[in-house]
Amino acid sequence: MPKRITYYHSLVSPWTYLGHARLGEIAARHGASVDYVPVTVSAVFPRTGGLPLPKRAPERQAYRLVELRRWPRLLGIPLNVEPKFFPADDRPAARLALTAKARGHDIAALSLAILRACWAEERDIADLATLEAIADACGLDGRALLEESETEPGQRRLDEACEQAIAAGCFGVPWYDVEGEPFWGQDRLDLVEKKLTGEL
Repeated sequence: MPKRITYYHSLVSPWTYLGHARLGEIAARHGASVDYVPVTVSAVFPRTGGLPLPKRAPERQAYRLVELRRWPRLLGIPLNVEPKFFPADDRPAARLALTAKARGHDIAALSLAILRACWAEERDIADLATLEAIADACGLDGRALLEESETEPGQRRLDEACEQAIAAGCFGVPWYDVEGEPFWGQDRLDLVEKKLTGEL
């Protein structure tokens, strides 16, 4: 049976951005399916002991910047370490993506476009007009999706996604669940692949 990866991610996370395309490539290589589940860390962190970036110790913030300079060079992925529009509220983007998913769209490309907008293109992903333009560029009806996502049902989808993530043990992003086994962080993608091949 093909393996299934449930992928919990924030659309404003640099670590999600760095691992997003690689996850898709790994899954395709091994015939695995990916369930894309956008969440917001503003809901996950308070329940699981995480702290928003500004509240972390200076030493942790400094090391984060070291890693954010190191990984893009290693992976060959363009990334602005301190983008103009960060931190940004990831909830509108998550609601948009979850609404597109509910309408039957594959949201892999949409998610990557939103991540790239923040981390490589200096665009504000908390801005609804920006999100509409990104969705349109992905071949979707951005306005219709936003009209639906910015409603109570749109927020309910996000709440349910966050509850699902927490129930799965997620406390940070990106989080990959492979057949019930959790992996945290884009630097665990090699282990995800080994799990898919049966080496783990």
